[in-house]
Amino acid sequence: MRIHLKNPLVFFDLETTGINIVYDRIVEISYLKVAVNGEEESRTRLINPEMPIPPQATAIHGISDEHVKDSPTFKMIAKSLATQIEGCDLAGYNSNRFDIPLLAEEFLRAGVDIDLMRRRFVDVQTIFHKKEPRNLSAAYKFYCDKDLENAHTSAADTKATYEILQAQLDRYPDLKNDVVFLSEYSSFNNHADFAGRIIYNERKQEVVNFGKYKGRLVEDVFQEDPGYYGWIMQGDFALHTKKVFTAIKLRKK
Repeated sequence: MRIHLKNPLVFFDLETTGINIVYDRIVEISYLKVAVNGEEESRTRLINPEMPIPPQATAIHGISDEHVKDSPTFKMIAKSLATQIEGCDLAGYNSNRFDIPLLAEEFLRAGVDIDLMRRRFVDVQTIFHKKEPRNLSAAYKFYCDKDLENAHTSAADTKATYEILQAQLDRYPDLKNDVVFLSEYSSFNNHADFAGRIIYNERKQEVVNFGKYKGRLVEDVFQEDPGYYGWIMQGDFALHTKKVFTAIKLRKK
């Protein structure tokens, strides 16, 4: 169905150095601009983030420091980009929580005056989740064709979860009936701690995943900044996070 538009609608997506809106930067921006009459215009641009691209980010989008070394910085393209989207509404996938806030930050850092708050935002992911719920009750209905009675009681929820896993094994032949496989298959992260403050790189080395040392090896940070460990221990971090940091420090010794 053709979208009824009062203003041009710009679908866009960002590839970045990470997911911290304050610290991370854009490395690629793609947009598809749909005019009121339905005509389309698209463009993709690599951007030099003026900071190293962490290996874990490159592993996701495939863009490395080498790819962007000769590309313009965001500040260099900010004015032309602002002109392209001026007067347009914006759309994306998970864009309200990430892409739009980060884009706004980049414009502010570049000193370009564009008030994105005046535009309309369409987040396709939010529509998806509202129209197709992804909670336990919905999964129970989909896989087991049963209504979940007494939802949100621990007994009912745990029993339903067990039945859903059995039904998933029946439905998908490629799922191995093996807990090790299922554990790896159902994992979406490479966290070294439960809170995700420390992650593993491709060499299975622990890497700091927040703050000024984000992307740095924990062991290297401990060596270069002896006070960092004490700051972690005194800080408002999860006990398990402190435990992992301690284990790394003791291992180094």
